[in-house]
Amino acid sequence: MSTGQTLLLGAIAGSTIFIGLPLGRMRSPRRGFTALLTAIAVGILTFLIVDIFAHAAEPVEGSLDAAVHDNGSVIRAAGLSLLFVVGLAVGLLSLVYYDRWRGRGPRLSEGALSHGPGAAAVTDFGSTGSALGRVLPASRLAMLIAVGIGLHNFAEGLAIGQSAASGQTDLAMLLIIGFALHNATEGFGIVAPMTADAAPRPTWGYLLGLGAIGGAPTFLGTLVGHAWVNDYISVAFLTLAAGSILYVVVELLAVLRRLGSKETVAWGLLIGLTLGFFTDFVLAVSGG
Repeated sequence: MSTGQTLLLGAIAGSTIFIGLPLGRMRSPRRGFTALLTAIAVGILTFLIVDIFAHAAEPVEGSLDAAVHDNGSVIRAAGLSLLFVVGLAVGLLSLVYYDRWRGRGPRLSEGALSHGPGAAAVTDFGSTGSALGRVLPASRLAMLIAVGIGLHNFAEGLAIGQSAASGQTDLAMLLIIGFALHNATEGFGIVAPMTADAAPRPTWGYLLGLGAIGGAPTFLGTLVGHAWVNDYISVAFLTLAAGSILYVVVELLAVLRRLGSKETVAWGLLIGLTLGFFTDFVLAVSGG
C-alpha cells in the first residue's frame, strides 16, 4: 500500500466522525429523550475509556514483564510507567483547570435556573463580563469531548500508519474499517450535550470545527505512524485521551443526574456501551 493510499484511507477513517454531528442541531422538548441521548453518549465515551486504557497498558505491562523476567531495560519500563501516570494526570487535570479558567466571568443570576444538559441560557448571564465568560457550557463540553476524542484518534492513526508501513496491508484495511465505525459513533458523542431544547442550536461551521478537531488527528496519526512511531508516543496520546475523556464523562454524569430517571439513563448507557463494544468486536472477529 503506497503512502498516498494509506493517507487517503486514514482520512476516510477520520471523516466518518462527521456522520453523527448533524444530530447536534436536533432539538427535543422532552427531557427524557435528551437524557437518553446524553446517556448513550456517556456509554460510548465510557467504552472509549476502557478501550484506551487497555491499549495504553499493553506496552507498559510488556516492558515491566521484560524487565523482571527477560533482562529487559529497567529504564524503559520505568519511563513508560511514568509516562502513563503523567499522561493521565495531564489529560485530566489540564481540562479541569482549563474549564475552571474558561468559567471565570459572568455568574448565573441569583435564583436563575439553567436549562439543558450542562447548558445555561444566554439570559441566565448578567450583562457584564467578557465574551470569553459567555461561552455556553454545552458548547464547551462538546469542545472538550472533541479534544479528548481527537487525542484518541491520533493514536488510532498511528496504528493504521504503522501497520501499512510494515507491509501488513490486510491488517491496515481492517483497522481503517473498524476505526471508521468507531468514529461514526464518536460524532454523536461529541454533540449530545447540545441537543437539549434550551441549548442554542450550533452552526454548521461550529459542527465542522468540532469534526475537524475530533477526526483530523486520525489522518495526522496515520501520517506520523507511516513514517515513524514508538511506544512512548502511543502511550502519551492514549493516556492524554483517557484523562480528558474521563473528565468529560464526570461532567456528563452530573448533567444526567438533573435530566432524567435512572431507568432512562441505564438504557442509554447500555445502548452506548453496546455500540462501542460492537465496533470493537468487528475488529476482533476480523483479526484486527
